[in-house]
Amino acid sequence: MKARRNKKQVPSFRKLLKTSKVKLENKLKNKQHKQQSTLKKYRKEQRKLRQAVKDAVSKKPIPLEDPKRRRPVKRIEKEEEEEEEALPLDMMDEDDLQLMKDLGQRASFLTRDLSSSEPVHVKKRKHEHIIDKYEKIPRTLQTAPEKELIHLLPIKDKSGIIPQTREKPDTDSNKDEEDQEEEMELEEEIIEDPIPEMTREEHLIERKKKLQEKKLHIATLASAILSDPESNIKKLKELRSMLMEQDPDVAVTVRKLVVVSLMELFKDITPSYKIRPLTEAEKSTKIRKETQKLREFEEGLVSQYKFYLENLEQMVKDWKQRKLKKSNVVSLKAYKGLAEVAVKSLCELLVTLPHFNFHNNIIVLIVPLMNDTSKSISEMCCEAVKKLFKQDKLGQASLGVVKVISGFVKGRNYEVRPEMLKTFLCLRIKEVEVKKDTEDINKPKKFMTFKEKRKTLSRMQRKWKKAEEKLERELREAEASESTEKKLKLHTETLNMVFVTYFRILKKAQRSPLLPAVLEGLAKFAHLINVEFFDDLLVVLHTLIESGDLSYQESLHCVQTAFHILSGQGDVLNIDPMKFYTHLYKTLFKLHAGATNDSVEIVLQCLDVMLTKRRKQVSQQRALAFIKRLCTLALQVLPNSSIGILATTRILMHTFPKTDLLLDNESQGSGVFLPELDEPEYCNAQNTALWELHALRRHYHPIVQRFAAHLMAGAPSEGSEALKPELSRRSAVELFETYSMAAMTFNPPVESSNPKKKDKFLQGDSFLSEDLNELVKRHCSEVAIESSLDFTKYLKTSLR
Repeated sequence: MKARRNKKQVPSFRKLLKTSKVKLENKLKNKQHKQQSTLKKYRKEQRKLRQAVKDAVSKKPIPLEDPKRRRPVKRIEKEEEEEEEALPLDMMDEDDLQLMKDLGQRASFLTRDLSSSEPVHVKKRKHEHIIDKYEKIPRTLQTAPEKELIHLLPIKDKSGIIPQTREKPDTDSNKDEEDQEEEMELEEEIIEDPIPEMTREEHLIERKKKLQEKKLHIATLASAILSDPESNIKKLKELRSMLMEQDPDVAVTVRKLVVVSLMELFKDITPSYKIRPLTEAEKSTKIRKETQKLREFEEGLVSQYKFYLENLEQMVKDWKQRKLKKSNVVSLKAYKGLAEVAVKSLCELLVTLPHFNFHNNIIVLIVPLMNDTSKSISEMCCEAVKKLFKQDKLGQASLGVVKVISGFVKGRNYEVRPEMLKTFLCLRIKEVEVKKDTEDINKPKKFMTFKEKRKTLSRMQRKWKKAEEKLERELREAEASESTEKKLKLHTETLNMVFVTYFRILKKAQRSPLLPAVLEGLAKFAHLINVEFFDDLLVVLHTLIESGDLSYQESLHCVQTAFHILSGQGDVLNIDPMKFYTHLYKTLFKLHAGATNDSVEIVLQCLDVMLTKRRKQVSQQRALAFIKRLCTLALQVLPNSSIGILATTRILMHTFPKTDLLLDNESQGSGVFLPELDEPEYCNAQNTALWELHALRRHYHPIVQRFAAHLMAGAPSEGSEALKPELSRRSAVELFETYSMAAMTFNPPVESSNPKKKDKFLQGDSFLSEDLNELVKRHCSEVAIESSLDFTKYLKTSLR
C-alpha cells in the first residue's frame, strides 16, 4: 500500500502575517491544555493498572448457595484494596506482578467453593465446571461505569478464565467522572477569597468605571481605523468581538455602542463602488505591493461587513424568538432595546450604502420589519424606505425594494400594513419608456452616407461635415445617453411592479384596508399607465363607488384616480365622466367640522382636476352648481377648510367669468333652484345667489372674512378688495395646510368678540323715564280705597 500523504499544508508567509495576537494566545493555551491532558491520561493508565491487579486477585467464583459468607469476603477485599493502593506499583517488576496473578488464581480457604467435596489440588476432569462457575459469578451493576473500558469475551486457560478488556479511544468532548472528581478536588484545594458584597452606590460607581473603560477602548479602536483604514482593517475584528461582551453589568450598553460605532465606521471607510470577488486568473497574476495591500483591505472590509450584518440579524432574531441564551448575560427585557439599535443601523446602511455589497440582503431584512407589530420599528423601516426612494436617482435600489415588497404583500395574502404601500408614493418616477410607435416620432439624427455627401456637397463642405459629425458623436458620448436609457429602463420595470401590486389588490382584495393606499398610488402614477388599461380601470373604479363598501375618503380617491387618468393620455379617449361629477356633487355635504375635515384636502385636489384643468369640457351650469354648493359647504367646516373652499371658489370664478351672475339677486331664465337635486346640470343654479358670503363676512376667523369680502366684490385682482400676494398666489391645498388647526390654535389668533365692560350699571329707577317715575310715585302715595270694580264705563267709551 502507498504511504498516505499528509494533506495538511505548511502555512504560507502571508497567512502567518495575517495571524492575529489572539490566535497566537489561543495556540499557546491549546498547547498547555494538551500537556495537561497527557498528564491526566498517564494518571488514568496507572489507576487502570491498579484496578486490573485488584480484579485479578478478587474476581474468583463465589458460590450463590451461601450468601452469608459474602460479607466477610467483601470486607477482606476492601482491606486488601486499601493495602494494595498503598503499594507503589510503579516500583514492581513484571515477575512480581506475574507471581501475584498466579497467587490470585489459586484457591484459598476464603475463595474456595465449599459446596463441592473435591479437594483443592485435584486435577479437574471436566472443563465444563469451570465455565459453569464463571457463569455463576454475580453481575453487579456499576453506578458509574467506566467509559474507557470495552469488555470482550473471556479467554479460558489452564489456570482458569481470564477476563479481557480493551481501552476505548479517548475523545476531547467526552470526560470521565474521574477527571471531573480530580478537577473538583483541585478546586477544593484552591481556597478563594469570598467576594465582598457591594452596596447599590458602590455597584453603580463600579459600573460607571467599567463603562468608561469600554467607551475609551471603543473610541481608540475607531479612531485608529479611521486614521488609516488599509493598515488597521484588522482592528475591525477586535471591535466587532466586543459585540459578545460578557460582563452582565455593561453588556447591553457596550453592545449598543459597538453597533452604532461600527455602523458609522462602515459609512466612512466604505468605497463608492461595489467590491467583487477576484477570479482565479487575477489571483495567480503578479501584482505590485500597493495593489496587494488594496486587495487585502477590500477582502477584509467585505468579510467584516458581512459578519457585522449577520450579528445585526441575530440580534433581531433573538428579540423575535424571545429565547434566553445559555450565557444569560442579556435579559429578555433588553432584547428589544438591542433589536431597535440593530434595526436603526440596518436602516441607516440601507439608505447610505445602496451601491455596496449585501444591499439586497439588507432589503430582505428590512421589508418584513415594515409590517412588524412594534409601531416604532415599523415606522423606522418605512421612513428609511421612503428616504431611499426619494434620493435614489438611478433606480437600481428602488427596484430591489419594490420587488421584495410586492412579493411580501402577495405572500401575506394582502394582509399587511397600508404604510408599506404608501411608501410607493415617494418613488422618483416621472418618465418611463414609451412604445415604439411614439419612439418613431423622435428618431435619432442619422449621418449622411458617403454617396449622399458626394452628390450634394463639395469637397470643402464634406470636410466640414465630417468634422461636425465627429464633434456630435463626442458630445453624445459626453452626455452619457446610455445611463439615461438605463435609468428609463429601471423606472419602467419598477413602475410595472408597482402596477402589478395595485391591480392584484383591486382584483382580489377590494375590501382590504390597502385599498386607500392603492387608489392614492394610482392617482399619482395614473399618467404613466398604459392607455390599453384605461377603460377597464375606469369600470372597476365606478363599480367600487357604486358597491357602497368604500368609506367616503376611499370613494374620493376613486374619483381622483379616474380624473388623473383622463387628464393625461386619457384625453384622446371618448369617455364621459359625468357619473364621477355627480358622485362628488352628491356627497360634498358629508364633509363637516368633525372627523371628515381631513378629507377636504382630497376634495380640493379633485375639484382642481375635475373643473379647473378640464375647463373646456365643463359646462357653465355645472360650474354654477359646484360654486353654490361649495359656498354652502364653507359654513359647516373648520376655518382652514373654509379658506381652502373659498380659494377654490375664487379660482372657479376666474376660470368661468360668467358665474358672476350668482352675485346678483335677479334670476336668469326659468325655473327655481333645486338644492336637493343630485344632478349639477339640472338643479337651476343660475336662479340663486351666494347669500352665504354675507354670513361668512361676519366669520370669527379674519382670513375667512377677507376671502368672503373679496368674493362679494367679484374677486378683483386690483383695488382695495383685492387679496394680498401671500393669499392670492397660494393654491387652495397650500392654504388649507397653512391655516391648519392641528395644534389646536388659530392662525392668526382670533380676537375676542366680548364687548368692553362698562364701569357703571343702571339699577332700579334709572331704567325708567322721568314722567313714568312721577306717575308711579303718585299712585304709590295714594291711600288704597276699597270699592267695587266697574269696567262698563270704559267699555262704553271704547265702543263709542
